[in-house]
Amino acid sequence: MEGFRDEPLGYLLHRVTAALRAEVAAAVLEPSELAGPEYLCLRMLAQFPKSNAQLAREAQVSPQAMNKVVRGLQDRGLVTRPATVPSGRSLPATLTREGVTMLARLDPEVAKAEDRVLAGLDQRDRRELRRLLVAAIADR
Repeated sequence: MEGFRDEPLGYLLHRVTAALRAEVAAAVLEPSELAGPEYLCLRMLAQFPKSNAQLAREAQVSPQAMNKVVRGLQDRGLVTRPATVPSGRSLPATLTREGVTMLARLDPEVAKAEDRVLAGLDQRDRRELRRLLVAAIADR
């Protein structure tokens, strides 16, 4: 722990992200036949309906890659998009009842996976870590 000041923040965040991603994928997503980008898309849509472009920007992937993710989720009945919209070209995706149910089932399991990765931190430190991360991205 002594050398933590020597490591760039981006490197440390990458290491934590990689550990979280691996644990969540192995323990939660793979048994549910979901990939990380699909879970991320479901999480983003849990906030409110979003267009493919909005989802792609937020996930930092190409619109083509996000379209493939959304179509896969549509095929599974987890996401729906209207066939047409009254104005514009954007077809906002929204979670179906099945998508909401799946997310509600997965979220507690994701939290357990996070707990395993963050086992070296007590509850107070975990809350502080979340608070600091949220503060770091506020207004972005």
